[in-house]
Amino acid sequence: MAEGSSESLTLEFTPTWVVAVVCSIIVAISLCVERLIHYLGKFLKHKQQNALYNALQKIKEELMLLGFISLLLTVFQSLISNICIEEKIASSMLPCSRPREEIDHSKGHFLGRTGNGRRLLAEGSGFDACAKKGKAQLLSLEALHQLHIFIFVLAVAHVAFCAITMLLGGAKIREWKRWEDAIRAETPKENVKLTPHQQEFVREHAKGSWLMSFFKQFHSSVSKSDYKALRAGFIQTHHVTRETFDFHSYILRTLEDDFKKVVGISWYLWLFVVIFLLLNIKGWHTYFWLSFLPLILLLLVGAKLEHIITKLAQQMNERATHQLKLTDEYFWFNRPALVLYLIHFILFQNAFELAVFFWIWSTYGFHSCIMESTKYLIPRLIVGVLIQVLCSYSTLPLYAIVTQMGESFKRAIFTEDTLTNVVRLG
Repeated sequence: MAEGSSESLTLEFTPTWVVAVVCSIIVAISLCVERLIHYLGKFLKHKQQNALYNALQKIKEELMLLGFISLLLTVFQSLISNICIEEKIASSMLPCSRPREEIDHSKGHFLGRTGNGRRLLAEGSGFDACAKKGKAQLLSLEALHQLHIFIFVLAVAHVAFCAITMLLGGAKIREWKRWEDAIRAETPKENVKLTPHQQEFVREHAKGSWLMSFFKQFHSSVSKSDYKALRAGFIQTHHVTRETFDFHSYILRTLEDDFKKVVGISWYLWLFVVIFLLLNIKGWHTYFWLSFLPLILLLLVGAKLEHIITKLAQQMNERATHQLKLTDEYFWFNRPALVLYLIHFILFQNAFELAVFFWIWSTYGFHSCIMESTKYLIPRLIVGVLIQVLCSYSTLPLYAIVTQMGESFKRAIFTEDTLTNVVRLG
């Protein structure tokens, strides 16, 4: 590249109108996004959707973290690109093999090529300084830019897929509204040990096993008899007035309250990202095998939640009474909250898989070596879609209702009128 052409890339030789126009567009987009989030927050507050408002605040925190990461990459990009390492080290643990025509054998330096054939000639003083020493750059400016884009795509994908999952899960739970209305219209029957719907609940699960619980999550994960029995158990345990308490609305508010936890990206999730990036070595097919991890965890969580319903039905059958003894003993390590952490990891892991796909496709092209062959790619996409659908329409509704069968409940979710009728048992 000619010296004059290189200098024209700096602000010293860039027309002021170009700088002004670009800055104006960036500032305008930023302000529009900020105002959109602000008015969305006001709308949620006006609708008294405090749980969703808190989730929105969590998203704003994640955007601030993303902006800080972006700032660090921008400020330290020159320092990072000027770090030199041995060529032997730079040639180890590569996600793609370096084509021979891309290696300058006279100097032993890799030139590189993008998906569209444009050379990554690591422009700048960093490449020249390392080349004079017979070494390679730690990370080129082009690679830093692509890493920057990946972090942005990952954060956006995680928030987007979490929102889609929670919306679909909420839509599934809203289908239970007709069950709630039918129950509240019924006349309570006194002195009846087991009502008809509780008898049906016991019959469906009395001979249940882990295998049956595993397959039930794929079809009618929460049946009408399940909903009625679990609702009755919750109301009886917490002494809620049957005629005034809306269990359906409570479950929806609970799901919205948990959204602010699921939408965040915790430090241990970023740690997983670093580990997975480290293991993306040619021939290991890391992302292919990795795609099955969230699916396996999701199936285990779904089977566990279904099995808890079975245990509750068997408990009701043994006690020969309409009361359910709600306890944390049925959950892993006596912690119902652990289910939410697993769902959080599953959603993030699935978002990571799909974000990697879109990032590679847009940055390097569909036929890039880092994309892997079709026989590995298609199963990854199928598994990703399956996880999204199964988590939305089966696992989330299961989680929302079954985790309320523990010993505690979310007191903050109750309305003021309901709270006056709630007596917490010791």
